[in-house]
Amino acid sequence: MGAGLARGGSAEPGGGRDYYEEPARRLPIRKFDVVVAGAGTAGVVAAIAAARQGASTVLIEAKGYPGGTVTEGGTALHSFYNLWKAFPGVARRQVVRGIPQEIIDRLMRVGGCSGHAEMVRGFNYDSVCTAIDTELYKLVTFEMLVEAGVFVCVNTLLAGVIMDGARIQGVIVESRSGREAFEGKSFVDGTAYGDLAAGAGAQYQEPNDYAVCNSVGIGNVDIDKYHAFLEANRASGQLARGMRSGQPDQIVRAGAESVNVPGMAEAARAIGMGMITTTVHDNYLMFIKCNLKMPVSPTNRDEVAKAELEIRRRMAQAVELFRKFVPGCEKAFMARTSPRLCIRRGRRIECDYDITLPDVLEGRHFDDEVMVYGFHDSAPRYQVKNGGTYGIPYRALCVQGIENLYACGMMITSNHDAHMSTRNTVCCMGQGQGAGTAAALCAARNLGSRDLKYPALRQALTRAGVFFEG
Repeated sequence: MGAGLARGGSAEPGGGRDYYEEPARRLPIRKFDVVVAGAGTAGVVAAIAAARQGASTVLIEAKGYPGGTVTEGGTALHSFYNLWKAFPGVARRQVVRGIPQEIIDRLMRVGGCSGHAEMVRGFNYDSVCTAIDTELYKLVTFEMLVEAGVFVCVNTLLAGVIMDGARIQGVIVESRSGREAFEGKSFVDGTAYGDLAAGAGAQYQEPNDYAVCNSVGIGNVDIDKYHAFLEANRASGQLARGMRSGQPDQIVRAGAESVNVPGMAEAARAIGMGMITTTVHDNYLMFIKCNLKMPVSPTNRDEVAKAELEIRRRMAQAVELFRKFVPGCEKAFMARTSPRLCIRRGRRIECDYDITLPDVLEGRHFDDEVMVYGFHDSAPRYQVKNGGTYGIPYRALCVQGIENLYACGMMITSNHDAHMSTRNTVCCMGQGQGAGTAAALCAARNLGSRDLKYPALRQALTRAGVFFEG
């Protein structure tokens, strides 16, 4: 029997309406080696990595395009490099390479990236600014997925998880084509919210330790005049120059932590508006972010509905502030928003290893790491020691209690301050390559995640261009 809409069923005897019992159905099954849930920052790279290892791979995504926070946050990607500029005498090193860098190379060829533009000011935060065109990112990554042979299921909901003891047998998906079951050997949760892991019965917490946000792209503006406005008000902070509208040495990142302009300052604080932005186009601010702290976890549908409305009100007010106060923005308009609010953390999934703040700050490395990373979003308060790197261990991606599931991206790491490093976009991309590669190797060998020998994983990652220290 094919998948389709449910018909029939029964309600509680006696006319009660407290629950509805769905009738059993036979679902069509598709079989894969690797199933990746969520085509976000980590999931895209995981799926490409798995497919390139020869695994038959499916990618499940609720929206109609890939990219996740990279495209919906609309910000620069932090960070492909170590923080060398903050530490005189430390060598510049690109520490995240592989598939994430391939994406940047493709974007550069179509005018969708600033390049790894060095920070002129604010380099105690990051040494480079890698700004992107969010719409071209969607296109480029979609093409890369198809080229790799990934079976891409956009506009498809993850609706359930099929378990066989401590092992995931498959997932249930829903789309306008109906309801289906996708069976697999290895699974990767890239949903950001931890939906697959939670459905599989993994242990998790919901810390609700971040604000949610949405970012508005503003058109008909002038970033050079915006920078001059900040300078005139002694508020200029971060500044980077790179490729913009095909021309080098242009401002691609500008802004300050706050602006002390009467009228604007108070209004910006009231709507949680950030003043730092990036662009790769002359007349466009890629993002102005409006934050909102929710009283409960962003997994709560009803509270999220209230937050969605409030943030959209704030974004409209943000555009008005630019029109009113910033020269060159008098005719600014809202050109882009995310389809839904963005999170920095939903569920925190229990994995075999929990990365600590000392691991990050002291630059610790592990005998099973899948990547190295050198950025911290709370810099300059927190920085990796001496402009170095730390490692993301393989076991930090293995979901505790589940034999064949990886979590990658913002779902790992319990400590908030450590998570302020591991949750960032480029770290999530690197984790995705590690998880996808491991999933494919396990599927090919019919292994659980903990049975995979690390030398085989390290060799595969090295061949795929992943950088390791030493």
